[in-house]
Amino acid sequence: MKNKIASSELLINPDGSIYHLHLKPGQIAEDIILVGDQDRVDLFAEFFDTIEFRIQNREFVTITGTYNSKRISVVSTGIGTDNIDIVINELDALVNIDLEIREIKSELTSLNFIRIGTSGALQGDIPVGCFLMSDKAIGFDGLLNFYARREEISDLNFEKAFKSYTNWNHLLASPYVVSCNTNLKKRIIDNEFVSGITISSPGFYGPQGRELRLTLADRAINERIESFRYNDLKITNYEMECSAIYGLSKLLGHQALTVCIIIANRITHQASSDYKHLITLLAKKILEKLTQ
Repeated sequence: MKNKIASSELLINPDGSIYHLHLKPGQIAEDIILVGDQDRVDLFAEFFDTIEFRIQNREFVTITGTYNSKRISVVSTGIGTDNIDIVINELDALVNIDLEIREIKSELTSLNFIRIGTSGALQGDIPVGCFLMSDKAIGFDGLLNFYARREEISDLNFEKAFKSYTNWNHLLASPYVVSCNTNLKKRIIDNEFVSGITISSPGFYGPQGRELRLTLADRAINERIESFRYNDLKITNYEMECSAIYGLSKLLGHQALTVCIIIANRITHQASSDYKHLITLLAKKILEKLTQ
């Protein structure tokens, strides 16, 4: 007999929907676009041919509809890997757990997650306004360290080299490194995309080396990150969600890829405040790739 998942561990709303996302089984497509900003969900909706429904709870907004006759969902995650922990686990539960009897299904479904977001470059030769595809993600958040088998899906040699080179502070969470899904990358890759290695930080200010009124524990960390090399690879940008998406997806058997617009360069100190047209352009490009 299968073990039932306790109601304290898998929370279901009275209407049968999953706790945070307020979604029910069957309401999501296998291709899911993840965005941080809830307003970007409606931006995608403008391109859709049809909309099945729109559901919102807190910062989590979901639409499912069709584009070029293909069923696609768009989900807003809010900011941070803690929110990603909620979103990926609950989306997985919708397809791989029978919510009525609280048992894991014998046949599992693999979902495709494509994150679209904004990011800051850490190399001077990466121009503001470009689209950057994350080949690998480095998690400064420590989220994946709470899950078993995380060593099986991580690049442990990269982690060791990075911690050694940066003289990693033992008071911080141990970084983890996870690659994107190569099959999804082949499906989405575009000549306009720059490839890179992305750091997901647990904050926007101190964890990304920004100093306002609080003094940083290590003011030189970004310089060491910028100069770090591993097998000719270099770290290209900061954002706040990619590592958890990659890590949880691999552990759960899903595919994941992140493409971000570079809206600032931390080295050249350039920034763009008007990038909505780039979000629109990238959204259309991703939709076209998914329906080819």
